[in-house]
Amino acid sequence: MVEEVREARSDVQADRDLFKATLPFGVESVRTSWWVVGSTFLMLLASLLGAALAPAWPLRLLFSILSALLMLRAFITYHDYMHNAILSRSRPAWWLFRLYAVFALTPPRSWKNSHNFHHGHVGKIDAASVGAFTMMTTDMWRDASLAARIAYRVERHPLTILGGYFTIFFLSVTVLPLLRNPARHWDSLLVLLGHTTLIAALWILGGFDVAFFVVLLPMTIASMIGSYLFFAQHSFENMRVLPTETWTSRRAAMESSSYLKLNKVMRWFTGNIGYHHVHHLNVRIPFYRLPEVMEAIPELQSPATITLSLKDIRACFRCCLWDEGLQRMVSYREFARAAAAA
Repeated sequence: MVEEVREARSDVQADRDLFKATLPFGVESVRTSWWVVGSTFLMLLASLLGAALAPAWPLRLLFSILSALLMLRAFITYHDYMHNAILSRSRPAWWLFRLYAVFALTPPRSWKNSHNFHHGHVGKIDAASVGAFTMMTTDMWRDASLAARIAYRVERHPLTILGGYFTIFFLSVTVLPLLRNPARHWDSLLVLLGHTTLIAALWILGGFDVAFFVVLLPMTIASMIGSYLFFAQHSFENMRVLPTETWTSRRAAMESSSYLKLNKVMRWFTGNIGYHHVHHLNVRIPFYRLPEVMEAIPELQSPATITLSLKDIRACFRCCLWDEGLQRMVSYREFARAAAAA
């Protein structure tokens, strides 16, 4: 018992020391923040204009795909703003990101509440699945009803990720919070009205092709990529799910969050979101400083690492249930085989 207390105190001290080491990096350069925000949104606007006005559909398609990638980067700036990591005191930024929330179908209240809960509970098996994909242990799966199993499999199915524009951003982030608590999530209604009005206006003024290339297609692509990135960052082969009594923010960051290794181009488009273990340690670190933190702090240089290779993508989707006995993620088939053998 004494040894367990000592280990718990040691973990708490390690948490404090590591978090303290990140504090110098949790300070933004307002000039840099405005540069990355301004340049990103100007490029996104120019790309969307190209998708709307280019003379041939292949060009419009290219601009639409580019817009989707730029939307990923724009979303990271929105994400950092909501964490108060950048431009938190800027009124122009407040208006810019509220307008962006309409385009990206991400109501500020719903996003902030669910995402902050996710940060405080990532890697806990007994936490509510707010702001994250639900995760069951093999024991929970064994005792679950047929309806609960179906809902769980649907939520974590690849098609749900591919359809993230509808399943995640429209339903989970916008509509369901509004239906559950209209008074608290009134801004979800404004976002829904604004988003649908934008699509309708583009359709009426320019035709369906304009609405398709400017909003529907880039949002579908960006939502698909973004949904998968979020899924893979907390559902991968070497991740660990932690009991509440041993959970710490350091362990959640290093053991329940991944480092997604990307090339320079994709790191730029995704706003360094691959450095997810660093972000989970200190949300106030601006995204443009995350690589600097990992390079400076040795304890952050050996994270659980994944890539966007087909092998790793398949492996992430096979991580379906947490086996407390094996202390690792297993697939439905692997669990079924073990259950049959037992």
